[in-house]
Amino acid sequence: MLGRRHFRIKVLQGLYAYFQGGEPRMEKAEKQLLTSIEKLSELYFIQLSFFLEVVDFYIRRMEEAKNKFYPSYEELNPVSKFVNNQVVMMLRENEEFRSKGRNYKISWTEEQDNVRKVYQRLHDATEHRDYLYSGENSFREDQEFAGRVLKKFILRSPELQFFCEERSIYWVDDFDVAASFVLKTIRLLTPGFSPATPLTSLLIKDPELDEKEEHQFIVDLFRKTIIHSDEFEEKIKGRLKNWELDRIALTDIILIKMALAEFLYFPTIPVKVTLNEYIDLSKHFSTAKSKLFINGILDKLVSDLIEADQIHKSGRGLIN
Repeated sequence: MLGRRHFRIKVLQGLYAYFQGGEPRMEKAEKQLLTSIEKLSELYFIQLSFFLEVVDFYIRRMEEAKNKFYPSYEELNPVSKFVNNQVVMMLRENEEFRSKGRNYKISWTEEQDNVRKVYQRLHDATEHRDYLYSGENSFREDQEFAGRVLKKFILRSPELQFFCEERSIYWVDDFDVAASFVLKTIRLLTPGFSPATPLTSLLIKDPELDEKEEHQFIVDLFRKTIIHSDEFEEKIKGRLKNWELDRIALTDIILIKMALAEFLYFPTIPVKVTLNEYIDLSKHFSTAKSKLFINGILDKLVSDLIEADQIHKSGRGLIN
């Protein structure tokens, strides 16, 4: 489900923990990395599942209102527009969503009080009533409303965030990443989306790469960055002016080492792609000065490697 950008982020996090001394054995650290990636997939489906659970609670409340002793006209004739929202129906009928729910044993039985709180905030919101009585009935409106509900009421719900934090230590930092995938899924749905089509197919960055290739990319990048760490440090030292390596932030060093691993040991990844990816990652995980520093060091290192004829790319991975 993840694209290579997010795989690089997860590898960066795993390497940071490894070099910080949290786990001295590479094999165990690698296992923890792969577990964190699988847990991110689980978190994605839990967020979607919570959304549908709130809709189910919505349906139950509508039925309860009809069965009152003295229901109002509005309660006897509720507007079922949200219940029949086309995006909601697509998610509910999706085979992968159902399968993952069973595999991950997702259950909200013990969380009904929290579900009720989220439902109440949604039910009382102005945008909810505006949607019900807009007079429009289109896939686009359903899609936009589902996205707004997820973004404002589900993914920002303290109840859901607390539930996820309690369930797995991996999800404290990954909640927003999974949320971005959930919102992207909603945006990419189309009226003809088949229940048999995996939801995660919408999120794969490169459809030509299968899961085994992506798994190998993660493992190789993690291992080669560690195995060649000392060698990479010597290359970095050779390009430092008036700086000692121990004065550079660990995150910056790891980003440079990961880029070196890709330059040297990933023949199908173009040099420009690697440069752009790690410079962009530095914007999010380092300071503004770090970004300029990493950009400058990587440019020099690429020149050194080309001059020494150490970069060998092929196929889609041409040097330029």
